[in-house]
Amino acid sequence: MLWNWQLADWPHFTYNAPQLDDFEKRLLLGAGVSFGAVKHLSEDDRRQLTIELISNEALKTSAIEGEYLNRDSLQSSICRQFGLITDHRKVPPAEQGIAEVMVDLYQHFATPMTHEQLYQWHSWITAGRNDLQDVGRYRSHEDPMQIVSGPIYAPKVHFEAPPSSQMAREMDQFIEWFNRTVPDGKTPLPALQRAGIAHLYFVSIHPFEDGNGRIGRAIAEKALAQCLGQPTLIALAFTIERRRNAYYTALEMANKQIDVTDWLVYFAELVIAAQDYTHQWIDFLIQKTKLYDRVRGQLNPRQEKALARMFREGPDGFTGGLSADKYRSITGAPSATATRDLQDLVSNGALIRTGERKHTRYYLNLTEPLP
Repeated sequence: MLWNWQLADWPHFTYNAPQLDDFEKRLLLGAGVSFGAVKHLSEDDRRQLTIELISNEALKTSAIEGEYLNRDSLQSSICRQFGLITDHRKVPPAEQGIAEVMVDLYQHFATPMTHEQLYQWHSWITAGRNDLQDVGRYRSHEDPMQIVSGPIYAPKVHFEAPPSSQMAREMDQFIEWFNRTVPDGKTPLPALQRAGIAHLYFVSIHPFEDGNGRIGRAIAEKALAQCLGQPTLIALAFTIERRRNAYYTALEMANKQIDVTDWLVYFAELVIAAQDYTHQWIDFLIQKTKLYDRVRGQLNPRQEKALARMFREGPDGFTGGLSADKYRSITGAPSATATRDLQDLVSNGALIRTGERKHTRYYLNLTEPLP
């Protein structure tokens, strides 16, 4: 079997551009909606929105690779990097590393791509690892770089990347292509086409010993941000994590050919879905602020803890809603106290109640639509 990098036309990908036109228009329209909604927020609310969305992406891009991080430690690290006061907790290397990548991506999206930036991202992502030969540089091992599944006696090779000896040449070509396809570059490309190709191109080279997926998704977001002229804060990793099997299947199909039309259509649909979910998050966080404004001074510590736990679930909330049992589990309150607390939360407009008796459930009262 020949992989895409072994084909004669590599790395000159071909595709049917008109099939992406409608997606490009939807992306630009959606970016305008996001900007219009966020600009009405106060500076503090915008900062909180940024931290929430960046931390969600950091959590999910790691979860795609099977690494499950601590949200509180991650957010503490992100806050520090934005110069905000935190609880000064000791943050583990994994949380610290991905936080540094995501904040760097947010703050420096407009800078040209360089080998040094990629080396830095890799060093951050692999901080604390002792099992890697090459940290902060492209891989150099002689063994084939393969993506494999199945039992050791009958492995299935999903992809084999170019040998390590070709990394310098391949990455020189990749960075040159990335920097000349920016909006003011020599050969500019529309946002979705550029981001989709960048992601596939990078992961096909697979230049690092580990961390290629996380860096590849960061590169896609950098490409989108450069084309839109602002940080996207798009829920790309969140959407991919929800559809992980389809994502890996699409990549596996794309890494065998130079015509990437099918991949780009898939990727465009993925980004539009991610943008739609980002709109939900923006709406959710705006309504969170408004809800707390409505009930300020009316909550006891148990109620504050329960509401904070509900908001951590994001726009989708608790599956099946908050029950009295869940409230007791979150707060440690006895039954009678839990009942009073929940009644108060309904009375002051924080929660909406549905059902009766053992079927009673509570939901956050988020009623105002996105501007």
